Amino acid sequence: MQNWLNLENKVIIVTGGASGIGLAIVEELLRQGAVVQMVDIHPGDRDFSRQENYRYWPCDISRLAEVQEVISHITEQYGRIDGLVNNAGVNFPRLLVDEKEQFGRYELNEAAFEKMVNINQKGVVFMSQAVARLMLSQRDGVIVNVSSESGLEGSEGQSCYAATKAALNSFTRSWSKELGKHGIRVVGVAPGILEKTGLRTPEYEEALAWTRNISVEQLRAGYTKNAIPIGRAGRLGEVADFICYLLSDRASYITGVTTNIAGGKTRG
Repeated sequence: MQNWLNLENKVIIVTGGASGIGLAIVEELLRQGAVVQMVDIHPGDRDFSRQENYRYWPCDISRLAEVQEVISHITEQYGRIDGLVNNAGVNFPRLLVDEKEQFGRYELNEAAFEKMVNINQKGVVFMSQAVARLMLSQRDGVIVNVSSESGLEGSEGQSCYAATKAALNSFTRSWSKELGKHGIRVVGVAPGILEKTGLRTPEYEEALAWTRNISVEQLRAGYTKNAIPIGRAGRLGEVADFICYLLSDRASYITGVTTNIAGGKTRG
């Protein structure tokens, strides 16, 4: 049944909803009848202008003033916020030290470090803090942190990105303890290898292949079903479906955990 999750008219914020996993989340929430507030630095290519229950808010989530302004406007318009999906994130594959080209373009530097930490960690803190203030007065709400399998397992050539995602897992555990007594749940999801999106650019693949000392073709071969026990890459919609479930009251006793959505793929 379409309304099994009972998300109709729930006001839910999705950061980074312009593409990839975020877009899939937005689309599924709209199908479920939720009132979707999409927060991103750009609106994306999909036109939702005919959807009465959709609103795009331009915002750099790493800037506290912008976040506070957007949340203030949403609160004024709807009076409540039922859910927040912290999905926005960036990834620049970088080595700690590059033996082939020290201080080169694929070695971790201050600019790449700050960009990943600002979006992946600071932005999550700013958004969650602003939303949680309202949820406290409601005594109700759900925060979903979109982590990554790399945050659980580590990832060669992606140590900074993996560390920011590991931080989200810690936020999830700690905030669930702080906010649970106020009726607020905090949960995480950690996607693994998924179908190709616009985020898997040639530049990204070139950088990651360099950090692992393999060709781009060898890297792409690693996306195949051989690395995943269930036998295929994940679909964006599968991540979106699970997040919608976590946002619903069907998951009312789930908090403080990050669930790996990776088809069984682990270090073993």
